[in-house]
Amino acid sequence: MLGQVAGIATAPNGNIWILHRPATLLDDEKGLTKNPPEYKCCKAAPPVMEFDADGNLLRHWGGPTAEQNWVKNEHGIHVAADGSIWVGGNNDGDQILHFTPGGKFINQVGKDDGTKGPRSGDTARLNRPAHMFTDDAANEIYIADGYGNRRVIVFDAKSGAYKRHWAPTAIRRTTTKPPYSPAAEPSKHFSNPVHCVRVSNDGLVYVCDRANDRIQVFRKDGTFVKEFKVEPSTLSNGSVCDLVLSEDKDQSFIFTADGANGQVSTLARDTGALINQFGRHGRQPGQFKWVHNIAIDQKGNLYTAEVGFGRRVQKFRRVN
Repeated sequence: MLGQVAGIATAPNGNIWILHRPATLLDDEKGLTKNPPEYKCCKAAPPVMEFDADGNLLRHWGGPTAEQNWVKNEHGIHVAADGSIWVGGNNDGDQILHFTPGGKFINQVGKDDGTKGPRSGDTARLNRPAHMFTDDAANEIYIADGYGNRRVIVFDAKSGAYKRHWAPTAIRRTTTKPPYSPAAEPSKHFSNPVHCVRVSNDGLVYVCDRANDRIQVFRKDGTFVKEFKVEPSTLSNGSVCDLVLSEDKDQSFIFTADGANGQVSTLARDTGALINQFGRHGRQPGQFKWVHNIAIDQKGNLYTAEVGFGRRVQKFRRVN
């Protein structure tokens, strides 16, 4: 049985990978795991699962081993060009783990020894990272770091060596940032959390500044380029949970997952102009209960993942 689905990604071969949270199953949903078993059903599925485009389960794995400390709260999955799998977690001490498609541990990016707090400027330790994306040509991994450090940080994808990071007008740990207001001037800070990062074919870095209701665009060295507001009247958790770029060569469009408003929006990548939206709050097919992540395949089909009580994956087929 699936718990909250907190990550989804498409692979170069067209398969779909998801990351869910087994610990979020309710007590009466895991009766088979009790001693003695309370019911003949059910138990949690392994946290990492691979499906084909029709939804057929191909393989599954995940959890702690002698080689690595599995994350405490699963959050974010990415498939690199070579097919390897990156998995993250956003609990205290969680870092980014790298595996083969079969689940063999490769390496870890970031480390935690409990000595550094959020926004400390430490370049070896992550603090509750939310998402990751590989620039395969440069052998770099970009990390949205996240709920604690509120920055984008870049490492060498093979060695884990630190490369660079940025956080606009970095906030000291003791700084109290006012809550988001639609009427205020655009913030010079990332809010909490920095929830996604993607790199476009033309070398721009797109960042989900979720609680500030915006997408910020940077060059790979962290130079600010522009920003797009998305549903700027949204308060609380914010409107930009995740984004993907369209499958065409120019990546002409941005698709955003908006958990607060229960919808997916299509934006023009060059201007940020809203083109269309679909979805609403609900549990029926085509509706969303906390849509958290979004992925796209080579045919332009979209895949969404839901946390909260949504706990599912939906596929939306490209029709034109």
